[in-house]
Amino acid sequence: MSSGQIHHSPSRQIHNPVLPGFHPDPSILRVGAEYFLATSTFEWYPGVPVHRSTDLVNWEPIGHVLDRPDLLDLRGVADSAGVWAPSLSYHDGRFWLVYTIVRTVGSPYKDVDNYLITAPSIEGPWSEPVFLNSSGFDPSLFHDEDGRTWLLNMHWDHRDGHPSFAGILLQEYDSHKKALIGQPRTILTHDELIEGPNIYRRDGWYYLMLAEGGTGWNHGILMARSRELTGPYELDPQGSLLTTRDVPDWPLQKAGHGELVETPDGEWYLVHLASRPVQTPDGPRCVLGRESCLQRVTWTDDGWLRLAHGDNRPQVEVPAPTGVEPGPVVAPAVRDDFDTPALGVEWSTLRVPADDSWLSLTERPGWLRLRGRQSLHSRFDQSLVARRLTSVHCEATTAVGFRPSHFSQLAGLICWYDTTTHYYLRITHAEGRGRVLGITVTDDGRYHEIPDAGIDIDAWPQVHLRACFDGAELRFSASPDGSVWQRIGPVLDATKLSDDYGDRLRFTGAFVGVCAQDLGGTRTEADFDFFELRDLP
Repeated sequence: MSSGQIHHSPSRQIHNPVLPGFHPDPSILRVGAEYFLATSTFEWYPGVPVHRSTDLVNWEPIGHVLDRPDLLDLRGVADSAGVWAPSLSYHDGRFWLVYTIVRTVGSPYKDVDNYLITAPSIEGPWSEPVFLNSSGFDPSLFHDEDGRTWLLNMHWDHRDGHPSFAGILLQEYDSHKKALIGQPRTILTHDELIEGPNIYRRDGWYYLMLAEGGTGWNHGILMARSRELTGPYELDPQGSLLTTRDVPDWPLQKAGHGELVETPDGEWYLVHLASRPVQTPDGPRCVLGRESCLQRVTWTDDGWLRLAHGDNRPQVEVPAPTGVEPGPVVAPAVRDDFDTPALGVEWSTLRVPADDSWLSLTERPGWLRLRGRQSLHSRFDQSLVARRLTSVHCEATTAVGFRPSHFSQLAGLICWYDTTTHYYLRITHAEGRGRVLGITVTDDGRYHEIPDAGIDIDAWPQVHLRACFDGAELRFSASPDGSVWQRIGPVLDATKLSDDYGDRLRFTGAFVGVCAQDLGGTRTEADFDFFELRDLP
């Protein structure tokens, strides 16, 4: 794998988003001089990427927490289900992570399980999961000064005529028994949707941070406080600490769902999610999904939290902590030549881990070999590897060696949102023609092949494929030699690869990558020489 070089940035500003592309539900933690930031992954595998920083400006990916089958089983989970809202903490010399696995979405029910794992280091090894409860999602842990540990999560109510968000639950966790003890207590209800609870203790107060309004255009962060852990909690009289619901032209939209961190010098920062929309005739759409941002916050004399710049709107440029040397910058990998025995940290697979049964980087050194498996509509065994889009102005290029002998064998370049919405520049076989290249589209669940987009490529020695994202537009092209390119098909609507398109609940973001299918079950091989994803001006 070719990666970027490490250098030091003189920047003393935090530029948002600090984690561009699909990095929702951020959880932040400081241990000593290092900060760690974990995010949701939904149906993507491995689960829960972690980034590290020493200055809150520059962030380095260091791997994933849920990277073993015993920690994460996602076969069959619905689109936008899977791993929701992980939350990190540090207690008794160990890292703790609680997370939700959601099995059902888009119905009155949320079949969820909440788990806890711990490790002596952020790199692991992580313990076997401890089951906690199934009453709702967005769990977090609060380790109180008396040594007791408490679990919080929102409570889900599926019944007609009842608010789906039935309040915030609190229950004690016994680390010796590895189980919750006592009865759960509802410590706060609210007329608005509330989730993502986190508790902080400061100056004799327990502060409850909440995500409010649902994770869309009405999103925000609300604070409450109490002198007692179990309440009663009073809401911040100012209302939302952070929101963009009243400023539709603001560059960072959908701002909400956050956590707090204190620097060694006593400065406070809020990590939160936000989205950067692309404007379309049908309204704004957020192709990159929900991204992670940071804001500086301060405490008022009367003990409430406020954004340091004076209002409740997220800023793109934020002052970095004072007195801290700039941390190393790890430039994202632009080109992967597949010359290492394992996939780089930037790659993800759908629902199942990459293993030798369908993916190899060693059988043909310098190439990524995929064995075709199930269709792009499958929620079980897809042979697909992809990277997050981090810009809506970018270009993805690959070269593939693939000789299908049947129309049920396909391989190529995929621009992906989920199983219901994607664009596929694919090679397959046509009777009497040999290899052909064309585009298939799944548009909010409706499949079709673009007419007049196919070309005969049987004589091409190798097939180079390219996808160019330019704001709301997506264009495919192909080349037999990587030098002379020809357009394939029409201009496509890239904004359909977003949370804001279609009739289903969607929570992820756009990916681009490579894949292979063999619908006859013979696992025909497709070999990819390289993959390049570079930003355009």
